[in-house]
Amino acid sequence: MAAQNQVHITIPKDHNGQKQAPEDDFDYSQRAQWVRAAVLGANDGLVSIASLMMGVGAVQKDVKAMILIGFAGLFAGACSMAIGEFVSVYSQLDIERAQMKRDRATGGQNQEHEEGNKEQLPNPFQAAVASAIAFSLGAIVPIIAAAFIANHKVRLAVIVAAVSLALLTFGVIGAFLGRSPMVKSCARFLIGGWMAMAITFGLTKLIGSSTGMEL
Repeated sequence: MAAQNQVHITIPKDHNGQKQAPEDDFDYSQRAQWVRAAVLGANDGLVSIASLMMGVGAVQKDVKAMILIGFAGLFAGACSMAIGEFVSVYSQLDIERAQMKRDRATGGQNQEHEEGNKEQLPNPFQAAVASAIAFSLGAIVPIIAAAFIANHKVRLAVIVAAVSLALLTFGVIGAFLGRSPMVKSCARFLIGGWMAMAITFGLTKLIGSSTGMEL
């Protein structure tokens, strides 16, 4: 019986037909710039305004004073964060552009590599807007928490509770977006916020008591 020749034809797989895991292939470092700005802004807005209001609450029982100082801190802080992020990221952008120019002049960078680097350049406007919006979102939490509570001690407790919940939320969001450990992220946010509020409240209370400014 004659032997049969078997011909094996290798058919290249269609890349579109392959099952890919975009979750695993995605480079989360691309999110680092705006995630950092947003998380930093939210945390700063939440903690700084809450601490500011707790400090005022240590010597003032008037809710109007707390709300007013809260909004003043929100406006000032959002502007400060936006300008700070813009200047900082723009400085980083200038440095990276200068390095690309030097590489191009010395022939150490091909066009394809240069185009890839341009896509990864930081965006100062994006960082500034993200930081300002995030700061405002964080800052509004203690203001709303204090606005509808008449009793002074209850108001302070509600601010601490609302801020703690928000800190946990921001920690979860930051960890989710960056795919970082969630428990550690939440712990850093929560402990840092508690420390800031406690230190501000205690020192303001001490100064108010020693100078007779407590009302």
